[in-house]
Amino acid sequence: MKKLIIPLLITSILVVIGGCGTKKDSDSLDISDKVAFGKDDYKEIISSNNELGFKLLEGVPADENNNIFISPTSLLMALSMIYNGAEGLTKEEIAEAMQTKDINVNELNKANASLMSRLHSDSDKISLDIANSIWLNKNYHFKDKFAQHTKDYFDAEIQEIDITNSNSSKLINDWVKKATNEKIEEIVEAPLDPNLVAMLINAIYFKGTWKYEFDRAKTEKGTFTLADETKKDVSFMTLSKKLSYLENEKFQAVILPYSDGEMSMSVFLPKENVGLEALEKTLSNKNWKDWHMEFQKKEGTVTLPKFQLEYEVLLNESLKSLGMKKAFEKDADFTKMIKEEDPLWINDVKQKTFIEVNEAGTEAAAVTSIDVKTTSASIDEPFFMEVNRPFFLAITDDETGAILFMGSISNPQ
Repeated sequence: MKKLIIPLLITSILVVIGGCGTKKDSDSLDISDKVAFGKDDYKEIISSNNELGFKLLEGVPADENNNIFISPTSLLMALSMIYNGAEGLTKEEIAEAMQTKDINVNELNKANASLMSRLHSDSDKISLDIANSIWLNKNYHFKDKFAQHTKDYFDAEIQEIDITNSNSSKLINDWVKKATNEKIEEIVEAPLDPNLVAMLINAIYFKGTWKYEFDRAKTEKGTFTLADETKKDVSFMTLSKKLSYLENEKFQAVILPYSDGEMSMSVFLPKENVGLEALEKTLSNKNWKDWHMEFQKKEGTVTLPKFQLEYEVLLNESLKSLGMKKAFEKDADFTKMIKEEDPLWINDVKQKTFIEVNEAGTEAAAVTSIDVKTTSASIDEPFFMEVNRPFFLAITDDETGAILFMGSISNPQ
């Protein structure tokens, strides 16, 4: 049905109206000391973040290889920023889609600032960077409160651009390339849409080294069986270690930690009589939390496909199905966003992602663009888990519990 994976991600919101701002180094995270938030405020949106991902996974289309890869965190942060400019029914429906109906805008901003602060890290073995930018049509101006909140809580760099200048698209794409370590090279094409007022971009980049690296000498060709029984030759990596493991009548699952164990990849392999599509229907934030309480350390061996993939999807219909309809209509209410009285509505929400999994670790990227326009089994015996058929995976920040990436891998070739 689908496929997915995670390492880095970018979220962009193309709006149709602007303001002005400051510029800073996108390599650093600097939440304003003007705003107060608790170090644990991120907990307010973890369930929302994860549930958003699971609900999107149900409806987004697979690519030509039947793969899906999305970043719920990137999308949630992008929607959170634009939420600051929404009002009325438009605002209510965006909250419904984000799974944050019971969280007011101030709490949402504090939770995002807290989450970004907790996630932002850089060590020898793990890089996890978050950056936000807003590119404003110089003929428009954001309302002061909207601009201030996006800068203070989301550390957004705001820069004016000339929509008619062919170099403006290059400036935006260069920022994206830098923020994603060149894994995402382009988010806009030249020339820019003359109706574009602003582009809001959230970028998340992840690169993690396995705590227990796969031995390259043990990587060998094997057969991966697709859902339609087609056989594919792929490279399989092998690891024998004591790992967190879970098995029940529906699936086998293993957690592969990165570096010091603060982040991990969870791999869920459906039983042959269950299949990936059936497993996906059981994915929810509640089940996710329940399952992770059942994992136990156990000696065993896992074989995992070595792969790289790119994925692109238009999220309009998926978000509408989650209740976010008004924002896409010409009478949408984004009156808290710009000073001008021009009508605004979201034209497209698109996400582009990238992931590579090899013996050393994982690297991932995702770009979400929002265009806004005017007009258990016994654990006594060692387990053996051969991931040789469609499977689900998720990359999680284990300190916060946030699922940064998730996907269904049906064809890793």
